[in-house]
Amino acid sequence: MADEFSIEDAVEIKKTEAITNHDVKAVEYFIKAGLDKCSPQSGIKEWVHFGLTSQDINNTAIPLLWKNSIELEYLPAIINLQHAIGKLALAWKNIPMLARTHGQPASPTRLGKELMVFVERLENQIQLFSYIPFTAKFGGATGNFNAHHVAFPKYNWIKFADDFVEKKLGLQRQQYTTQIEHYDTLAAHFDAIKRINTIFIDFCRDVWAYVSMDYFKQKTKKGEVGSSAMPHKVNPIDFENAEGNLGIANALLEHISAKLPVSRLQRDLTDSTVLRNIGVPIAHTLLSIKSIEKGLGKLILNEAKLNADLDNNWAVVAEAIQTILRRENYPNPYEALKELTRGKHAIDKKTIHAFIGTLKISAAVKKELKAVTPFNYVGI
Repeated sequence: MADEFSIEDAVEIKKTEAITNHDVKAVEYFIKAGLDKCSPQSGIKEWVHFGLTSQDINNTAIPLLWKNSIELEYLPAIINLQHAIGKLALAWKNIPMLARTHGQPASPTRLGKELMVFVERLENQIQLFSYIPFTAKFGGATGNFNAHHVAFPKYNWIKFADDFVEKKLGLQRQQYTTQIEHYDTLAAHFDAIKRINTIFIDFCRDVWAYVSMDYFKQKTKKGEVGSSAMPHKVNPIDFENAEGNLGIANALLEHISAKLPVSRLQRDLTDSTVLRNIGVPIAHTLLSIKSIEKGLGKLILNEAKLNADLDNNWAVVAEAIQTILRRENYPNPYEALKELTRGKHAIDKKTIHAFIGTLKISAAVKKELKAVTPFNYVGI
């Protein structure tokens, strides 16, 4: 029967719902009508929705739908994007790059390592996500199996419910509930997705910054326009679009995760209203993932610009010099390098080497210091 469900059937249910003002009851009547047609003498139709409340349906169906969407769509999408970032990190693992803290030049890093920061952050959050179970509620009108027990007092309804939810549906049954499930684990899923989205927002902003600094060029297509007024523009719109969609998703996830675990006494209807919208933030998230993938595919490394920035910032080797001098027990090396470099605008290789020449240290140490450049001072 499920395989034969049609648009016309859905319309019929909606017509019934217009009378009942209750979606699950309308579905119950539809199923009973179908049983009357195919097996009018069977006497089984009153077993439909036996002893149940609407949330025994919703709080098993929705977690099952959610589980399938996460396992079949969401997780594969973010894992694929994580792998794509990882491939770029591997390709650019030896590319030196000027780091920036507080927006100012800092000790150099490697482009591949900076991308690996995001790979690791995503890996950690995906792992945390995997620990959160998919839970369901199944226990009657107020979670006590009242109707089931009064009809069949000798039957083990708890075992029945556990077997149905866990063995048939592959979900984890909450043992003590009101009319609705707790939603704590579902809220944890939303919070986990929000954290992952925040990592992607951070990633988009960093790539956007690298594009603005000309570290990346972007592939163009014939006929494509970057600005209606400025013909030269090639804007990082994929990362901007992704950031916008991730922001919308997180705003919704924040409300949903905060709202669902709160319900008056044994139940009010606010959870139903919110549950109808859980697909919306996931849709915005998946759109953002596609945008990031598209943007990554356009990036062209501009190694010349990275090298030029390094060569224009010889002051960043001051940390290396003062650290080696500390090793040699040289007096006040930090202060000496601070006096040389802080706030100065004309620090180049010649300046650094001239300073090294004035130091009262061995020739071997001077040679060691002069070997340090912004291009090789990148750590491990």
